[in-house]
Amino acid sequence: MVYVGIPKGQADQEEEVLRTIQDGDSDELTIKRFTESREKPGALWHIYAAKDTEKIREFLKKVAEEQGQENPVDHDPIHDQSWYLDRSLRKRLHQEYGVQGWAIVQFLGDVVFIPAGAPHQARTGGHHCIKVAEDFVSPEHVKHCFWLTQEFRYLSHTHTNHEDKLQVKNVIYHAVKDAVGILRANESSLSRP
Repeated sequence: MVYVGIPKGQADQEEEVLRTIQDGDSDELTIKRFTESREKPGALWHIYAAKDTEKIREFLKKVAEEQGQENPVDHDPIHDQSWYLDRSLRKRLHQEYGVQGWAIVQFLGDVVFIPAGAPHQARTGGHHCIKVAEDFVSPEHVKHCFWLTQEFRYLSHTHTNHEDKLQVKNVIYHAVKDAVGILRANESSLSRP
């Protein structure tokens, strides 16, 4: 979070921000960072375990049906990013599916790492903010990232996530190419007894 600006002329802004943090199920230490340390919160994140993705997807489809919405085959309620799980939906997700995420308030200067494939959502808490985001593939999560790109292929061709933004196949190719290059460069020293 590289910038958090507090709008001028809004006297009740701090109360709204505190309410957002509390409604987001933040812990007491996080609330104290805002109320006592006077740090500037920029965004509220909810991050879920990647293993719970199917349960969340099923839950969102169920809620959509209850609200009379369609669930087209070539769309995905997670990748569509058309849902925000408010407090009541998060509570229902936990009660009906046993899925509970982590609430993280990102303050000015904080970095949030999201594990590969972890469903997540973010919203600003009343302040204006600017964040810098960077996608990357760690070696430990290449398999999962590759699986995600296969999942994207089933979305409609007009979907914003239809393409492989991480270019996982290129990452794998260059990682293997670099490893082979290093092994060849050190081949003579590796073959000595």
